[in-house]
Amino acid sequence: MNPYSLLKPILFKLDPELAHHVTLKLLKISEKTGLAALIAASNTDQPVTVMGLNFKNPLGLAAGLDKNGDYIDALAAVGFGFVEIGTVTPRSQLGNPKPRLFRLPEHQAIINRMGFNNLGVDYLISQVKKSRYQGILGINIGKNFDTPIEKATDDYLIGLRKSYAHASYITLNISSPNTKNLRQLQQGNEIKKLLSTLKEEQLVLEKQYQKYVPLVVKIAPDLDDTQIQHIASLLNEFSIDGVIATNTTIDREMIKGHSLAGEAGGLSGTPVKEKSTYVVKVLASELNGLIPIIAAGGILTGEDAIEKMDAGASLVQVYSGLIYKGTQLVDDILAHL
Repeated sequence: MNPYSLLKPILFKLDPELAHHVTLKLLKISEKTGLAALIAASNTDQPVTVMGLNFKNPLGLAAGLDKNGDYIDALAAVGFGFVEIGTVTPRSQLGNPKPRLFRLPEHQAIINRMGFNNLGVDYLISQVKKSRYQGILGINIGKNFDTPIEKATDDYLIGLRKSYAHASYITLNISSPNTKNLRQLQQGNEIKKLLSTLKEEQLVLEKQYQKYVPLVVKIAPDLDDTQIQHIASLLNEFSIDGVIATNTTIDREMIKGHSLAGEAGGLSGTPVKEKSTYVVKVLASELNGLIPIIAAGGILTGEDAIEKMDAGASLVQVYSGLIYKGTQLVDDILAHL
């Protein structure tokens, strides 16, 4: 019996953001008391090397679930091959006004407009230092909401410098729809400036810390073929180490007519699956295996994960699927992989 199936009806009666915190606290208690073994996935030992890193298995937790690094050990105990925390910004910020998280159970979907609510990069690093986790840890960095877009690179530099010594890889989140103008960073000169500056800094930090920490870029599912091709060419030009496809979508076609369709924010879960897989396919054909793709978006079954791998992904990440399926999803995916 999946313990989550007993808890889910209770959690779904709570406000979604409250349910999120309750679930993570319960997970932390189960890890501390040794009960995590009851929900830990089997088949977790499926080693794979990507970006020069040795992953225990190809299934990871996407950023957004643990924004501040408070639950690293508890989440790792579930059986993920890697855990990505954040998005974290240089300074602490509250995020957007509540309510800002909505469930659409009929579509197995979530709409969120959290707005990078987090306690700041210094707090996150303090939590990483306390963690006992020895596996692959990604740190996802972004800009503060009140940093002008033309100064965005400065915020990413702060995040990169502060996270470098503590991360297995660092993700540049330039695709959240919930920070004003952020997606501009995926276009034209903005992305060129960002990638060239951060790549230079990565090489400086490599010398300083005597270790190479891969740089990964997370992109949106709402890009057309030309934009995806442009990004792929820049990832190659600046020797970026990996790409996450994709973030949430602003498209509402898949939930047209739903009472929550008008809510602002990023839509995730099943409705983003096809768009996300399409981006993976286009990227894969452009990148020719030179840069690995981490697929995220609409993975709610083992078959969904296989579909992403077949499209060209080397690794997969889940988030919304956990809200609907619980940790059983990890078992399901690993059994298929």
